[in-house]
Amino acid sequence: MTLSFRNSLVTIGALLLLLGGLPLGATAQEPDTTVQAVPPPENVTSEDEDKDAPYVPTVKSVVRQMLETANVTENDVVYDLGSGDGRIPIMAAKEFGARGVGIEIDSALVAKARQKAKEAGVADMVEFRQQDFFDVDLHDATVVTLYLWPEINVKLRPKLLEDLDPGDRIVSHDFRMGEWKPERRVDAGKGNTGRETVYLWTVPETVPERLMDTTDVSTIK
Repeated sequence: MTLSFRNSLVTIGALLLLLGGLPLGATAQEPDTTVQAVPPPENVTSEDEDKDAPYVPTVKSVVRQMLETANVTENDVVYDLGSGDGRIPIMAAKEFGARGVGIEIDSALVAKARQKAKEAGVADMVEFRQQDFFDVDLHDATVVTLYLWPEINVKLRPKLLEDLDPGDRIVSHDFRMGEWKPERRVDAGKGNTGRETVYLWTVPETVPERLMDTTDVSTIK
């Protein structure tokens, strides 16, 4: 084999290697399979844009604090407005013996909550409805739980005071209800947003007229 012919073969080989994406002197390697596809966050759904507040899960320790603050027992019916994956009604049933009702506008979250209730063994003690919480009938509730924007709490305030009976309890995660002063404020420890707070109100025998007004939101905190 002549030198020029051998050089031509080397040149052709080099070109083939370069076209194949390998540098000279490199050897083929197994494909890298360590990178996994990242699933979408659980708290983002296609129907979030229709909600009055985005779905942000409450950590279980804060859920428990909410139910303990409201003194939930087996005699209670706990309605969770904006119930997400159902963790509050499910814990109310499983750990406190109460009946739980979750109101959630996102159909995917309603389906997820129903599945979680089955897995927890409390499907016969809880129900989840795909519904706008402004339209729900709350007369059966003895406890209502909230994790909504403060302005939504204020808009809900007249409905809560009209539908619920004196002595029924309302407990809110992190956000107050305008000028309606809570009777208890509890440090719920660390959650998804740092130190978190639980507020408790009890429906009074006589409702002050000012609490039925949602036009003045200057005192929202």
